[in-house]
Amino acid sequence: MELILWRHAEAEEGSDDLARSLTRRGRQQAALMAAWLRLRLPAGYQVIASEAKRSQQTAALLSKNYRVEAAINPTASVSSVLAAAGWPDAKTPIVLVGHQPFLGLLASSLLAGSPQMWSVKKGGVWWLTHRLRHDIPVTQLKMVMNPSMLTASDN
Repeated sequence: MELILWRHAEAEEGSDDLARSLTRRGRQQAALMAAWLRLRLPAGYQVIASEAKRSQQTAALLSKNYRVEAAINPTASVSSVLAAAGWPDAKTPIVLVGHQPFLGLLASSLLAGSPQMWSVKKGGVWWLTHRLRHDIPVTQLKMVMNPSMLTASDN
């Protein structure tokens, strides 16, 4: 299974957390990352976004056919996010467009075996793969990419 963790891009401040929109800079970050991902994602990928407006705006730049799941809202638990993604048995690559701290907690749980406060940058992607190797489950970090590492010519 391939699991791509994508943190929403930079968003406006506000008291209604689910209603916060991307900033102009956030839209630029998300557009750059979406273009980069589009060239690299395997066919048949699925995109899942939280109910937060900023998450959906980020997801929409990659695919108009994203699914909204409350299970990956900003206060989500690692177990609810894994269930929403179908980890580790999903047959198609899954792009989860979500939030801190659960993205960092999720990455650390899968890669290091325990939840830790790892930081996923705004607009950043952590690409994980999972497979059985000699009947032993193995999760690997395929890559980390942040918007600040990209320019329009990278796409």
